[in-house]
Amino acid sequence: MREILRSTIFGFPACRKSKIRNLKSAGVFAIIASFAVCGALAQAQPPAKPARIGLLVGGSRSSFASNLEAFRQGLRELGYVEGKNISIEYRYAEGKLDHLRGLADELVRHNVDIIVTQSTLDAYAARQSTSTTPIVMTASGDAVGTGLIASLARPGGNITGLTALSRELSGKRLELLKEVIPGLARVAILWNAANPDKARDVEETQHQAKALGLELQLLEVRDVSDFPGAFQSATRKRAGALLILADSLTSTHQGRIVELAAKSRLPAMHEQREFVEAGGLMAYGPNIVDLFRRVATYVDKILKGTKPADLPVEQPTQFELVLNLKTAKTIGVTIPAELLVRATKVIK
Repeated sequence: MREILRSTIFGFPACRKSKIRNLKSAGVFAIIASFAVCGALAQAQPPAKPARIGLLVGGSRSSFASNLEAFRQGLRELGYVEGKNISIEYRYAEGKLDHLRGLADELVRHNVDIIVTQSTLDAYAARQSTSTTPIVMTASGDAVGTGLIASLARPGGNITGLTALSRELSGKRLELLKEVIPGLARVAILWNAANPDKARDVEETQHQAKALGLELQLLEVRDVSDFPGAFQSATRKRAGALLILADSLTSTHQGRIVELAAKSRLPAMHEQREFVEAGGLMAYGPNIVDLFRRVATYVDKILKGTKPADLPVEQPTQFELVLNLKTAKTIGVTIPAELLVRATKVIK
């Protein structure tokens, strides 16, 4: 039976053992040779097509620079290098929110594999353009309340990512202003009234202000040309401090806001450290740079086959309080020593 089996395998009548050994050696050589040929053919094949990432940002390229570098760093740590195994299509609305939908449509037409967005409004524009391409949010506001996702744990659909918890932190920002400004009674809020997501932020801030015994003055802006009039109104109505709600409009023109706040001698609280680094007084909120570094993990998982609906939306893990002592001196504000101790960064 054994000889019959050998006959069947090798395709010839049973032979002496020496011949069998020779044929086995020849068979092994043939297998090795075939692997070498296959390897050579594989090396001759063109490299796999790089994954295409669409980046949709409501703000400007300059205001997004540090976040972009963090995103690239996160990708590099996971083995993705722009120009080699990934390519990125950039779209910036430069603070013009009505341009977002058209920019999102462009990314879809370019057949990107994933669209990465900065804010809730950016993600909303992307979702209007596609219900199939995965969308990854980086610093969304109320993604559940705006209907972008079903819940943080089970987002559903084609959207997932990270939230910045901007709404939940409004009370803490007002508390910090009260620590810096003794006897503070009235706070003006500068916000982009053309951004529906910010209206929800204002509503929550009003609730928190009432609990803290503060009166709010709403400064609605829709364009950078509205900024001077808003600051004049705050000064005229004797606001004791200013709270800036961050979005693509205010971030794009952060330099102008810092300039007007200094001119009006208004102590201003910001949501992002970039405003303080540009000359603002103080900021409290999640580390946005860290969020952009972390969002690369979502891109990696989706490119490897995980569906957005199966990736829970994560919350910030790093928060920062940034203070600018030079600005404080310029506008005549004294930062309490205990607050300096708690600060993540102090600019002198």
